[in-house]
Amino acid sequence: MFDRVAIKHRAKAAFQSQYGISVGALALFWLILVAASTVTFGIGTLLLAPPMLVGYASFCLRVYKGEQGDISDMFTAGFADYGRNLGGILWMYLFTSLWTLLFIVPGIVKAIAYSMTQYILTDCPNVEPTEALKLSMRMTNGHKGGLFVMFLSFIGWWLLSGLTFGILGLLYVGPYYATSFAGVYVDLKHKALETGVIRAEELA
Repeated sequence: MFDRVAIKHRAKAAFQSQYGISVGALALFWLILVAASTVTFGIGTLLLAPPMLVGYASFCLRVYKGEQGDISDMFTAGFADYGRNLGGILWMYLFTSLWTLLFIVPGIVKAIAYSMTQYILTDCPNVEPTEALKLSMRMTNGHKGGLFVMFLSFIGWWLLSGLTFGILGLLYVGPYYATSFAGVYVDLKHKALETGVIRAEELA
């Protein structure tokens, strides 16, 4: 089981050390998606959200690891291999939606199982889209309870964010949450490689 408290502590320190750019990256991420959705009646979001999600994951990984964050990552990492990133995230959305149609609980379980997909896509550029989902499932196997608790640990923060009409979410909760889950990926990847759940050549 990953150390939730330690990851959140490191994530908080990491994003606060790059506070301005972390808030700016999240603001730009949402601004582009909202603008695209408004102008194209939602179609633009379908085409832009997947690669931008991968790009934002790249940004958050940099920040969590203590590297200098670069907002251009959302575009270079996300759109450099557009078809692959689009396919990987759309497959993730599709499979999660299909499981949710059965029952809510299986949908939640699968959403957790696929939750490392965007990090794998940006961190391992040679991994195929559907393979990224499979690797995510293997990486999260045995850790779904911990991931669910990790999500629940932010519920209070998101409620407070709602009371401030999203301002707290933009200025604090969102970057903290995103950097924390990037940290979870780093830890789960290390554990998966260490225990042989995933082989290094699969991520090459």
